[in-house]
Amino acid sequence: MKAIIITRPGLPEVLQIAERAMPAYTDDEVLIKVAATGVNRPDIAQRKGHYPPPAGAPQDIPGLEIAGTITHIGANVTHLKVGDEVCALVTGGGYAEYCNVPEGQCLPIPQGLSFIEAASLPETFFTVWSNVFDRGRLQPGESLLIHGGSSGIGVAGIQMAKAMGSIVYVTAGSDEKCKFCEDLGAAKAINYKTEDFEAAIKETTNGKGVNVILDMVGGNYTPRNLQALADDGRLVMINMMEGKDTQVDLSVILRKRLTITGSALRPRSVEFKSAIARALQKNIWPFLASGQIKPVINAVFAAEKAADAHALMESSRHIGKIVLSFDA
Repeated sequence: MKAIIITRPGLPEVLQIAERAMPAYTDDEVLIKVAATGVNRPDIAQRKGHYPPPAGAPQDIPGLEIAGTITHIGANVTHLKVGDEVCALVTGGGYAEYCNVPEGQCLPIPQGLSFIEAASLPETFFTVWSNVFDRGRLQPGESLLIHGGSSGIGVAGIQMAKAMGSIVYVTAGSDEKCKFCEDLGAAKAINYKTEDFEAAIKETTNGKGVNVILDMVGGNYTPRNLQALADDGRLVMINMMEGKDTQVDLSVILRKRLTITGSALRPRSVEFKSAIARALQKNIWPFLASGQIKPVINAVFAAEKAADAHALMESSRHIGKIVLSFDA
């Protein structure tokens, strides 16, 4: 099969097309002929040599989400069959014509969606559900602040939280991105380059703050996040793009009874990821089928143009998801 491999750590140009053996699949897995695969920030980190794959995952083929058609099933697979069209969260190996996936990490493609649209869903939707609704315990009527509102995580989080009955605020890096987020459903989008998000949130919420913050920035955002939280608020961290070190005033945590948590999805067990898949199919997939939640695709590249896709993601010019197509 053809695969896009990381030839060595480095710039986008180190991504090259190569021939690889077909992946083996276990009794609990299916083999998928990949039509499209999403591009995500962890792919960038892996390409640079900063995010080694877990044991058992392909070491030189990135890719964490795919959509395609099942060609083979393992002996223990009971809920899927050959010919089913699915999207799936994978531990790696998504930048290839075929990929093996545990049965529980597959989801049916929502009615009316293409392979391209479906490939944009798993990584961000699994991440948002696990961190906002499970760890962050966001409830209907509560408020959520998402940093990076125009990112893949952001556009998924805005729509999911609003559909579940919450009020969403976001930060983004341009007026164009802010307008897009508000058109998508955010109650307010704050341009972090021209506004102080902490002050803007306090003003918007009449000094109360927000109930949950989903943060991928880290660094000096952390103490400001704590100030922007309401009493009993929850800060959930999923990345540290501005660094892992910061200083916080611990008295703020005590006085406001705050919770600080975070997680990384990739190393979690098949059972953990399968439980998220079931929750998404029950709670979120109906909104996708009805069109209340829509995939937001910024650009589609032929798989052999993966380097261009990575360059676009690193430029941060995109709004929404970037997808690679193996059918192009």
